[in-house]
Amino acid sequence: MPDPLKILVLGASYGSLLATKLLLAGHTVRLVCLPAEADLINSEGTRVRMPVKGRSGLVEVDSRKLPGSLSAGGTDSVDPGAYDLVALAMQEPQYGAAGVRELLDAIARARVPCMSIMNMPPPPYLARIPGISVDACRDCYADPAVWDRFDPALMTLCSPDPQASRPPDEKVNVLQVRLPTNFKAARFESDAHTALLHRLETDIEAARFDTGTERVELPVKLKVHESVFVPLAKWAMLMTGNYRCVTKQGMRSIEQAVHSDLDASRAMYAWVVALCESLGASRNDLVPFEKYAAAAKGLTGASSAARALYGGARNIERVDRLVQSIAAQKGSHSTALDAIVALVDAQLEINRKAAPG
Repeated sequence: MPDPLKILVLGASYGSLLATKLLLAGHTVRLVCLPAEADLINSEGTRVRMPVKGRSGLVEVDSRKLPGSLSAGGTDSVDPGAYDLVALAMQEPQYGAAGVRELLDAIARARVPCMSIMNMPPPPYLARIPGISVDACRDCYADPAVWDRFDPALMTLCSPDPQASRPPDEKVNVLQVRLPTNFKAARFESDAHTALLHRLETDIEAARFDTGTERVELPVKLKVHESVFVPLAKWAMLMTGNYRCVTKQGMRSIEQAVHSDLDASRAMYAWVVALCESLGASRNDLVPFEKYAAAAKGLTGASSAARALYGGARNIERVDRLVQSIAAQKGSHSTALDAIVALVDAQLEINRKAAPG
């Protein structure tokens, strides 16, 4: 048996879902998070609850009962060079925070391969997509300079398609999965780094969870793709559902955003798909609208972007602005998307005036 891989995961909320899959496959994971989160995780582990096909209710996966090894800590005392892979699972604006910025710089200098599972693709990944001017997209990022040292060859993107969130009435080491779809990662430029992803893919596929009465296959796999465009399939979903949770009247659920006006949703989705195809994506890289619309019926909560926006956040991930910017580079625009961007801009301005500094 080969030695377990060592994976550094920045972000213990959504990152704990990926970490759970890696631990089940027998690998070693270090979560980078806030001190209170780290103390709780080190003493009680993480809990990820997910629906499993053929079983009623949710299956709770306790990290302490998995074959892999989990630890958690802050941004200090981390040697990035000791890890085989870094997973970037924080919200994009968080990377400019004190401590995180310095750790990100150390990761770039250590030249460790990085897999982003942010909705917002890091600029070094955009640099791998022909025809995109990364410089023209800089103002879409909260702090674009933190990414300047990264080599695009060492950055890949993994579409965070699974929907999960922390239940508000639970401890911060609990994550509940609403939509147990797969992580879809693009290959790295090098075959060696891509082989590392394929090993994780294979190990996760083979792993089984012992419920105490039987060994079951858990959902949420890692799927590795040759095309750099596959993770961009999330853009159409985000523009059609997540960012359309933002309305003049406040936030609504993803289900309402998609199904309250299915024709408008289909048009928004088709426009983003056409944009991805103009960049070089094939239809096989993307997800049909009907499949997404069916999945959205189960997404009865508002998106994390909308919750953060109406919770007073001064910055959120601006995939809406990024898609708008890239479309402008291709000579295209969407009136519907322009309206979304304007709504988000206005609410962020309200939030920043309410909490200066």
